[in-house]
Amino acid sequence: MTGTGPIGHHDPIGHDNPSGPTGPDTPTASDNATLRLQAPAPGWSIEADVVVVGSGVAGLTAALRCAAAGRRTVVVTKARLDDGSTRWAQGGIAAALGEGDTPEQHLTDTLVAGAGLCDENAVRTLVTEGPDAVRRLIATGARFDTTPGGDEIALTREGGHHRRRIAHAGGDATGAEISRALVDAVRAQGLRTIENALVLDLLTDAEGRTAGVTLHVMGEGQHDGVGAVRAPAVVLATGGMGQVFSATTNPAVSTGDGVALALRAGAEVSDLEFVQFHPTVLYLGPDAEGQQPLISEAVRGEGAHLVDADGIRFMTGQHELAELAPRDIVAKAIMRRAHERGTEHMYLDARHFGARMWEERFPTILAACRAHGIDPVTEPIPVAPAAHYASGGVRTDLYGRTTVPGLYACGEVACTGVHGANRLASNSLLEGLVFAERIADDITSAPARRPGPAVEPAAAPVPLLAPEARTAIQRIMTAGAGVLRSAASLAEAATALARLQRDAAEAATTAAQAAAPEATSTDRPKPAEPGVEAWEVTNLLLVARVLVAGAMRREETRGCHWREDHADRDDAHWQWHFLVTHRPPHTLHTRTTDTAAFPATTAAPAPETEPTQ
Repeated sequence: MTGTGPIGHHDPIGHDNPSGPTGPDTPTASDNATLRLQAPAPGWSIEADVVVVGSGVAGLTAALRCAAAGRRTVVVTKARLDDGSTRWAQGGIAAALGEGDTPEQHLTDTLVAGAGLCDENAVRTLVTEGPDAVRRLIATGARFDTTPGGDEIALTREGGHHRRRIAHAGGDATGAEISRALVDAVRAQGLRTIENALVLDLLTDAEGRTAGVTLHVMGEGQHDGVGAVRAPAVVLATGGMGQVFSATTNPAVSTGDGVALALRAGAEVSDLEFVQFHPTVLYLGPDAEGQQPLISEAVRGEGAHLVDADGIRFMTGQHELAELAPRDIVAKAIMRRAHERGTEHMYLDARHFGARMWEERFPTILAACRAHGIDPVTEPIPVAPAAHYASGGVRTDLYGRTTVPGLYACGEVACTGVHGANRLASNSLLEGLVFAERIADDITSAPARRPGPAVEPAAAPVPLLAPEARTAIQRIMTAGAGVLRSAASLAEAATALARLQRDAAEAATTAAQAAAPEATSTDRPKPAEPGVEAWEVTNLLLVARVLVAGAMRREETRGCHWREDHADRDDAHWQWHFLVTHRPPHTLHTRTTDTAAFPATTAAPAPETEPTQ
């Protein structure tokens, strides 16, 4: 059951037939690796066996294991080494570590949260290997909170979990502790790192295999400007793409760079329509933009209640787990209640915790609330959903391999099949940990080799958007593809995004014409100049187009994809995944999987029909 076709202007995944046959041709991913950003040629180059892009739990775990096996490993990170997305994780890491808990119970909870779209083999890998992976993380130096007066790991509950299986650190600073431990280990081992570096594009050889990456280093250091790291294995661990929306829990660096790089390299991506909106984010007003303070699900796990302005709990009777229902259910309930009450937020009431519990268990959240004039010890916290986590990303197999040979992905940038249509709380850190270890094992199980000579793509560079388009993209996506979606809102978003793409392409074309020897007119629009802000916003546009395309085509409500005009889940027609690739110049193509399980990544089948504009 596969369907194929171009993503057009009004039908963003074309006229594909989900029940149609697979196309007869099965080319390698190298057939697609023809697009790169407009950027200066690399002015410097270094060589390695492995380059890891990202410094969160996934990236640093992969780097440490590769280095321990004797591979020359370089870590590239967009900000400082300790400034990855992992450090923002409050709640914890889920694993069957407690008495009476089992991987099978963890698997069941994950499958339920994933709403029928989890790849069960991937989930089983996660929950089976997860406990030992957490123990290895502890051996690396991570210190988790323990039970009072004892040395056993203290475990709590979060939404969708029927057991206490969430290990936490520093009360609500789990990510920061994991990041500290891994960064310390990286520095102790003396791994080569390149900080403040935006990865641009994948380098490939004549056979379509990975040959390294280009990157731009921002500021002073050993390297500056655009350069290259030449390596036969590239691990993408770049985090999420929350900045595609106006309000998000993601840091400013989360601009979808890894997904966009993979798309330009010809890799398949999947499930981008499943963006998890965390139900309890501190509400700062209707015009709030950028990174918003997260109110961890662990607060509800310890007994906080969701209430309306009259103090009435509205999750009781909605789900057997009430406030601890899966995140999509809680987010939808908050939105419905807010709509009924004519407001934009609800409240999280944890006044009964008392000052001591707030100060000891949730010091980070307490400080964030008080910084915004709210004291959760004495008043309910205003909360509303905000973009939080991308369940989809670059499609991988169980060893993190993408459809481009030598390119791997792990963490939030990847789509392993673990999360399905809605991530179970605190599975993200575990996924990054488990699949990073598997990637390192796959890389180091083969003999080290030198990368082949990189080839230049035949297609023209991708035209850049001006930096000011970033706000336009975020507002388009928030209005058209946010928590609530419909055919009309998504069509408006698709049209607006296509206009931005067209304007950038026209500006690039007219600039090229103006540069011709015979050109005389100087009254032409100027294209955006290469630079960090232009590269980021161009990445955001690409991932936004894919997200809207999937959301527009998936005519059902499933997990965190909520279609107002298709309110029910429809397993008969939609219990499978879209697999999307990017073709020159700006066309997206899709095929669909046969089931909720992902096929192998060894080759990416081609569309049955030639792409059309």
